[in-house]
Amino acid sequence: MGFWKSLFIGSESASPVQANSGDAVLAEVTGQDGSGRIVFSTDREIDLYELEELCSAVGWARRPVRKVQKAIQHSFVVVTMWEEKGARRRLVGFSRATSDHAFNATIWDVVVHPDFQGQGLGKALMKQLIKKLRSEDISNVTLFADPQVVEFYRGLGFMPDPEGIKGMFWYPD
Repeated sequence: MGFWKSLFIGSESASPVQANSGDAVLAEVTGQDGSGRIVFSTDREIDLYELEELCSAVGWARRPVRKVQKAIQHSFVVVTMWEEKGARRRLVGFSRATSDHAFNATIWDVVVHPDFQGQGLGKALMKQLIKKLRSEDISNVTLFADPQVVEFYRGLGFMPDPEGIKGMFWYPD
């Protein structure tokens, strides 16, 4: 746990190493069964069934794969998190954001596999996503959070609308 903590305190010192185009190696992790590493990627080539398994692992309802594919294609930024052990690469985190490509972005679908929660990796995934949005000069980042994860996002600097405006939603009957 101390190893992960060191990555997030002064995260600039843990400079990523380039792997493949779109990939950034944040850290190497040594497990009991060998060595591995966590890789963050902005490459959108994702096995949609592997993503569905990840979402299912955290208890999310199934969504039609064709709609998930369309959502990913129309996203402004997609950041994935992979565990690499030898030749094996496993999707363990996913996040995406939509945007007007000028001022605003909204973060959607942040998910970290339960085996990787509580280690600071969700925070690292969010930092990678926000870093990518800021590199695109997006200054207003919003998200919708379920009550059980509000404190997680507060810890990353998100706050309820400071002007007290309530979001409004429209749903079909």
